[in-house]
Amino acid sequence: MSTVRIGMVGAGFAADFHTEAFAQVHGCEARVVAVTSARPESREAFARRHGIPGVYSSVEEMLEQTELDVLDVCAPTNLHAPMALLAAQAGKHVIVEKPFTGYTRELWDGAGSGSETPPTEGEMPLIGNFVERAEMLASVMQQCDEVEAALRAAGVKFMYAENWVYAPAVQKARRLVEAGGGTVLRIVAEESHPGSHASYARYWALAGGGALLRTGSHPIGGTLYIKRAEGLARYGKPIRPASVVAETAFLTRIESFVAEPRKYLKTGLADCEDWGSAFITFDDGSVATVCSSDVVLGGIYNRMQVFLSNGRIEANLNPTDAVLAYGPADDSFGDEYLAEKISTRQGWNFASPDEAWASGYQQEIQDFVNCIIHDREPMSGWALARDVTAVVFAAYQSAWEGRRVDVPR
Repeated sequence: MSTVRIGMVGAGFAADFHTEAFAQVHGCEARVVAVTSARPESREAFARRHGIPGVYSSVEEMLEQTELDVLDVCAPTNLHAPMALLAAQAGKHVIVEKPFTGYTRELWDGAGSGSETPPTEGEMPLIGNFVERAEMLASVMQQCDEVEAALRAAGVKFMYAENWVYAPAVQKARRLVEAGGGTVLRIVAEESHPGSHASYARYWALAGGGALLRTGSHPIGGTLYIKRAEGLARYGKPIRPASVVAETAFLTRIESFVAEPRKYLKTGLADCEDWGSAFITFDDGSVATVCSSDVVLGGIYNRMQVFLSNGRIEANLNPTDAVLAYGPADDSFGDEYLAEKISTRQGWNFASPDEAWASGYQQEIQDFVNCIIHDREPMSGWALARDVTAVVFAAYQSAWEGRRVDVPR
């Protein structure tokens, strides 16, 4: 196979950077040959922007009428598991953008295809306000079981688009851990920013969860990856999460913040938390503290600290200080990109030389294409996707019930 043919599900932010990364793949050709999304205008504009020949109203139509090797799911979270099932049933490999899944409901007939019009705001059930988190945990683990069975039956690859795994800073941390041979005693990791790009992130029924799932899946994924790598290097098997204690909060509902006349943070989350923190204990007794939120200004804040018995590692994914740029006005540097989610272009800014590379997007897509071409497993695959899902929803149950919760194995 010299060309990998990709069908894109979704036409938003993630689909854009996935498509741009496919265009930079080396060693073979990776072409996005078809796209589908819920809104005709978005998928048609996406196709024009990226020169994609096939535009379809549903995934089913795309699978029937186009020769594909892999389905790349960059749709809202409520469609991730259904799309993975459709791909497996059609005998296609599947890439799923993080998080793998969440607790969602079928909100309209035919939701599996992602082609129908979503419900209006007034029709959206605010399930995050009343559904017991133990029920959510059981539901998402059942989804995982169903998808895993379909993947095994079809013999197709599942590639989990967790860019933290591929970020150069995390890869260097992993190599240092493996080379040094010390014990990873503790990890501290965070991803925070001033609010999500996605309009669907307001609702649990579409996003599958709040900040702990949507944003926290990144540092949780990176943390689990480091412990898996340590275990494989030392014991020949992963060190996996055993239990979790967590808390969540709605910080933008604090009375004094609500009363402030000028808001610099995104507001309006309907039933999703904007802050979450999880304390994870692993089966070797080591621990990790992970935080995620929508309440941090100044751009993306991505950090990981690894405390070892023989050293310490600090991985600064974003921002990095390779380039600092001062501008007295918003247009001081014209339209040249500086960094994601910065609040202003005035004053000092961390001007990322190549944010996609530093975030691991290009390396992630290159690995996935290589897996298909050379028939091997990805660095970020099914096992990590499942464990991240289990940790996040065990954390939700812990925060809901105020107690330690075992992570499902």
